[in-house]
Amino acid sequence: MSSTDRQSLKPLVYLTRIEKFCSAHRLNSRALDVQTNSQTYGKCNAVHGHNYTAEITLKGTVDAITGMVLDIAVLNEIIAQTVMKSLDHKNIDEDVPYFRDNDIVSTAENISVYIWKVIAERLPPNVTLDSIKLHETDKNVFVFRGEYA
Repeated sequence: MSSTDRQSLKPLVYLTRIEKFCSAHRLNSRALDVQTNSQTYGKCNAVHGHNYTAEITLKGTVDAITGMVLDIAVLNEIIAQTVMKSLDHKNIDEDVPYFRDNDIVSTAENISVYIWKVIAERLPPNVTLDSIKLHETDKNVFVFRGEYA
């Protein structure tokens, strides 16, 4: 790529916002009987909680006028109204309609997908969601990039 071509392109920048929230849940599938749920999920078949850390990464071009991919205040408000309002200090299985009404097991994998869905629908068209990285514990981290197989 020539320097002339590169000058006509806008820089693509990744922006990550880190938020922490506390939630309770129980790993339990209505499709499984009591014994199979207990065998499948072990101690996590009982109601328990986590102090989650979510890393929300967006990507977009740097606006020539503002110098930003997205105003951080706008991103903070999106996260506050979607992730924090629905998940922080909530029982995910009982308080979040996405899980409660659709029989979705509240695994960290599915929580990552949920966070993706609620944030992606609120972003302006010039910004895309790159990934959701959800730390359930210090040792268990889940990444969703919007991919389906």
